[in-house]
Amino acid sequence: MISLTCTVLASAVTFFSCEKCPDRIKVSEDGRKAFVNTCRIDAAEKSAMRLRAERLLERAKPIRHANPMTPLMGWSSWNTFAEHISEEIIVGVAKSMSTNGLKEAGYVYVNIDDGFFNGHGPDGKLRFNPVRFPNGMKGTVDGIHALGMKAGTYSDAGENTCASYGGDKSGIGAGLYGHDAEDCRLHFNELGFDFFKVDYCGAAHLHLDEKKRYSEIAAAIKATGRKDVRLNICRWAFPGTWAADIAGSWRTTRDIRASWTSIRDIIAENLYLSAYVSPGHFNDLDMLEVGQYKGALKSAFGGSGDTGLTRDEEITHFGMWCIMSSPLVLGCDVRNIPPTTRALVTNPYLIRMNQDSLSRQAYVAVRDGGAYQLVKDAEKSFGTARYVALYNANDTEYTFEVKSRDFDLDGEIAVFDLVRRADIGVFTNMTKVTVRPHAARFFLLDAQRRIDRKVYEAETAYLTDYSELDESSYGSTDSCEVQCRAYYAEVNGASGGVAAVNLGGRDSNDLIWRNVYLSTDGRRKLVFDCASEKARTMYLSIDGGAPVKLKVADTAGKFVPLRHEVELSAGVHEVRLFNPWSKIPAIDRMTID
Repeated sequence: MISLTCTVLASAVTFFSCEKCPDRIKVSEDGRKAFVNTCRIDAAEKSAMRLRAERLLERAKPIRHANPMTPLMGWSSWNTFAEHISEEIIVGVAKSMSTNGLKEAGYVYVNIDDGFFNGHGPDGKLRFNPVRFPNGMKGTVDGIHALGMKAGTYSDAGENTCASYGGDKSGIGAGLYGHDAEDCRLHFNELGFDFFKVDYCGAAHLHLDEKKRYSEIAAAIKATGRKDVRLNICRWAFPGTWAADIAGSWRTTRDIRASWTSIRDIIAENLYLSAYVSPGHFNDLDMLEVGQYKGALKSAFGGSGDTGLTRDEEITHFGMWCIMSSPLVLGCDVRNIPPTTRALVTNPYLIRMNQDSLSRQAYVAVRDGGAYQLVKDAEKSFGTARYVALYNANDTEYTFEVKSRDFDLDGEIAVFDLVRRADIGVFTNMTKVTVRPHAARFFLLDAQRRIDRKVYEAETAYLTDYSELDESSYGSTDSCEVQCRAYYAEVNGASGGVAAVNLGGRDSNDLIWRNVYLSTDGRRKLVFDCASEKARTMYLSIDGGAPVKLKVADTAGKFVPLRHEVELSAGVHEVRLFNPWSKIPAIDRMTID
């Protein structure tokens, strides 16, 4: 039996007997009480179950608010109100969040989106909408801060804001372009904002370079002397690996809508972006549409794709944002948030999965069509605790075969259901879980032993040149030698259905597996599954060492193994494949024997 130790008041754990109750341990909604069902354990397990219950209560303790190393948590005005905002609405929302449990759970950023502008004056100073904010913005920001919360603001990298292209004339001329320094001083020195979402509608109309433009804005923020402002790049696609050098988060998709199709497509877009997340730097899956149930929508965009969500879809939506370490920014009118939604978004276990100190995005460990098993470490790198999602994107029910080996775990594995706050039992080797259509189950697995990861899929690797801003540069694998850029693609015959293609042609167009962990020293056989329509050469470098030339024969487009033996020490390694001069094969995965 798994042994866990911690310090929690014994009175927080209660033993009870219920033959009809299926769970070993159930934790209260607020995470302060645990109830152990003696009908689901042996008498000899009572002491161990108390310890486990206490450990589960430890994991439900409040997170550190506004932690810059973890995803931002808060609320934004756009999804519900669009540009129709006011001081009364914003301060009213902040007051509700401070009393309805949201602030206590960690939602401390109150972000004012597009709609508070009135262009720039003749003196170059940004003006505020005299109808929506007749007293300017200082009182609103001060009101948010007085509640112990953070205030977020908005602008565009170009001349005009996004709302101005939809008819809100107050956003014309209100963008940052030509006003970086003075607008940043106003927002962060004079007004005291703490977060900055910078859109790209106006910049797109000017055909500005994204990297250059956002770097200029980041420099202007830095010049204010503020070191605590969190910048969000809102460019509607993964902008490139450069984003992590200047911003805390970056949008990876078009705008979200309150519909299953939108949620499903956004998840699909982010399933293979785990390599680009690190402490303080996150893929932003856009604002949350929780609380927008079918038949009860309260959205500013009811005629633009908002059909509402079922309860299963809402849980999938929030849980997948959590396990993929996206910022958690609520978009519903939280002054009237449905009780079921409030209980979901304040669930301490789901929040901790999102706010885990390792700050990692889960990766796809197993895929079968539209059924995905995702995993990431919990609490400790390469430890025995891991978060798991069983995500069913299909329109029909699916039964998952959950194998401990797929999650690099061994021995007895205790399973805690994060949504139900319930310890549901123990399994070894394999168990089956049936999941409804559009639904997902989220678990914390505690195992007796951690074993070394054997399979490293290419879609979990880091592509230094990867970007989704200009997909025309993807091309086909053999149609370009220099100008194309590597990306992840659906490829027949690939393990999990996805491979990395278009690699090589320049030194930076490479593939890197980071965090390749080995628990012991020894000689290892690295097996790379490669596919090419012609003979190719690639280079292998481990931990930045001297490159080794690997020759790949013509595989007729099918994935075949290429083996290379190497002596490796225990610890964390980095494995890189590249060719600065010509293309290399499509890479499916690396297996370590």
